[in-house]
Amino acid sequence: MKPKGLTLYACDLCGGTALAEVPSSNHYSGGWPIHVCRGCGFVQVALRRSPEAIQKSWADELYRADDKARLSDKTYTARMPAVHARQVFAADFLAEAVPLKGKRVVDIGAGEGDFLAMLQGPGYGARGFAIEPSAANCRLLKAAGIEAFHGTIEAYMASGAKRRFDVATLVWTLENCQSASGVLKAAAAILEDGGHALVATGSRILVPFKKPLQYYLGANMDIHPFHFSINCLRGLLAVAGFETTHANRYIDSDYLTVVGRKAAPGTNIPWHGDDPDKVLGFFERWHRETQDHHKDA
Repeated sequence: MKPKGLTLYACDLCGGTALAEVPSSNHYSGGWPIHVCRGCGFVQVALRRSPEAIQKSWADELYRADDKARLSDKTYTARMPAVHARQVFAADFLAEAVPLKGKRVVDIGAGEGDFLAMLQGPGYGARGFAIEPSAANCRLLKAAGIEAFHGTIEAYMASGAKRRFDVATLVWTLENCQSASGVLKAAAAILEDGGHALVATGSRILVPFKKPLQYYLGANMDIHPFHFSINCLRGLLAVAGFETTHANRYIDSDYLTVVGRKAAPGTNIPWHGDDPDKVLGFFERWHRETQDHHKDA
């Protein structure tokens, strides 16, 4: 259900204000649409709650802040085989792009800590640090011996912390932020010159879709407001100061995984987005085929 107190935000990638609603999205989300930027084709939920409200949804509702059983214990956990598999893929992809032994790695939105624990283990040898807004997850991180900052990347920056890192990772996290570009810019600020960022996510649009649209869109749209194509993800990295160095073969994979290298200040990093009409057409076809073949799935 669409909550009160929504703000219409400009495009998080190019800053444009010409946004087109995806008409079919209202059919699946209770009238809470997603939008396509008319300037760059980036797909996003433009009507969003405040950063604090979205953080509360993740930290206190999906990952409860008290000592009771977390909702994720029954619905979502890093111990699920599918989640573990995608973390292994992301870790191996990163290690092929950037030798990790001895590197200082900060995992932004570290969750329960499984990914960092993996990177610190045999075969990778990184030194991990977590930034995580959920108090419940921070307890798990502490129990696993992983040093953690309780809060968002923005709060970490505001705290005046001076620690810098060689690699920043956002594993199925960037799509869940209130501002993807803001988070990537903050990640760049805490990296050493020439440091690297890994973004791993579900490959969202402009690839063969593998499930009915009602499994993709639904209530609480703005807890995961960003929907990435390879072009727009490269663009987000570019405006944050990262040159894309590695990308997986996402076209026939469930994952979209990109590594970027922090460029020298002032470097102009070219990028291009997507054709907005083609993106709108993609969703129109997805809706039509869902209704024709999968509406009762």
